[in-house]
Amino acid sequence: MKHIFKQGAQGKPVFLLLHGTGGDERDLLPLAEMLDPTYSILSVKGEVSENGMARYFKRLGEGQYDLEDLEYRGQELFQFIEESSKEYGFKLEDVIPVGFSNGSNMAINLILREQTPFQKALLFAPLYPLDLENNHKDLSHFNVFLSMGARDPIVTNAQSERVIEIFKERNATVTEAWVNSHEITQEAVLKAREIL
Repeated sequence: MKHIFKQGAQGKPVFLLLHGTGGDERDLLPLAEMLDPTYSILSVKGEVSENGMARYFKRLGEGQYDLEDLEYRGQELFQFIEESSKEYGFKLEDVIPVGFSNGSNMAINLILREQTPFQKALLFAPLYPLDLENNHKDLSHFNVFLSMGARDPIVTNAQSERVIEIFKERNATVTEAWVNSHEITQEAVLKAREIL
């Protein structure tokens, strides 16, 4: 997978950077710098092309996920992170997904996998309209920061509330920030830093 790895200070966590639709592996590097410049970075480019724009999984329409592809791509990305942890010498427990939009959605897929030992995530503009009736992962040791847009043209308030519910139902500690639109704001980034 096309990616950038940047070694940070010894023993510090690793930001897993997951860009939004149409982004690439360089998009969120400035965000990681703002969050904590001493952390290592593993930034991965999505391998699906939608009208020439990179994404992490296919969709059938706005907010309509191709579930089979999401499952396949999520597993593929998780394996890549496992391989990278061996290659670059970091622990999976030290990985903190930092996602925007499509990247946040892929991060949620990774977090909800039974074998994923992540303990924190910072998700900007997430959307996860899936039936999770059969998912019972306990996230009581998990800390998540969610930045959502009160007037987001892509994600409705009800869909944002659903993402909050997904984590709260599984006993995660949730920190919320409400911004204006489908965006990453400086204010939200400062609030996200608090959970690090």
